[in-house]
Amino acid sequence: MAGLGDAGQSDWLTPDWPAPPRVHAVCTTRKGGVSAAPWHSFNLGDHVGDDPAAVQANRTALAGALGARPVFLQQIHQTAVVTLHADTPDGTQADGCVTSQRGVACTIMVADCLPVLLCDTRGRAVAAAHAGWRGLAGGILEATHARLLDSVAAPAPQIMAWLGPCIGPGAFEVGPEVRAVFEAQDPQAHRLFLPGAPGKWLADLPGLARRRLQAMGVTRIHGNDGSAPWCTVGNPSRFFSHRRDRISGRFAAGVWLD
Repeated sequence: MAGLGDAGQSDWLTPDWPAPPRVHAVCTTRKGGVSAAPWHSFNLGDHVGDDPAAVQANRTALAGALGARPVFLQQIHQTAVVTLHADTPDGTQADGCVTSQRGVACTIMVADCLPVLLCDTRGRAVAAAHAGWRGLAGGILEATHARLLDSVAAPAPQIMAWLGPCIGPGAFEVGPEVRAVFEAQDPQAHRLFLPGAPGKWLADLPGLARRRLQAMGVTRIHGNDGSAPWCTVGNPSRFFSHRRDRISGRFAAGVWLD
């Protein structure tokens, strides 16, 4: 996981994936902003109780670092996907987004859920999805992938994906009803649930996302492999985590075309 290297942003992640030259991506961390505790410091969420002026300053700094406009969605753990344009307003309700326009960043905010970035191998369009377990089980990756294919409008385009930080397999404790949902859709998903506390299971969220991407024919999958450095809960100095802190900021992953 490499950083951008700019002052105040050296802790941010630059996805290590073989994307085309005109595709750019970044994942922020909690460092480099102006928010006070407990949202310190690069909180991008405007719905978590932080000072609105601090959030706006952080968002403005992100846009400056990207050289593109990040579009901040109202994410509701469902499966709506929107096509972004230069004038798409922040707060548009969706959990996936796609664009083929230059300078518009598909942006997903998270604090334990999994951000998934997508592009086609010729760099004609990019997409991002908010994959918490509800959205993942509901089909947000499938819906975002389908919209991306429509946006590319070319025969058999090849798609690649990058998975960002999220709650790790050792920390994501869920009830049997969550396991049952995934197993009903994919019987082999049981391999991605290990026994936790009595009556609970430890779910491998990035592993579940990889299975769903592979089922769609997306085999070029990079980023989060479920290891400790990617876990939001286990890295409090680097990542926001709602499950760990309850009152928490949001970091973001974004992808855009130049």
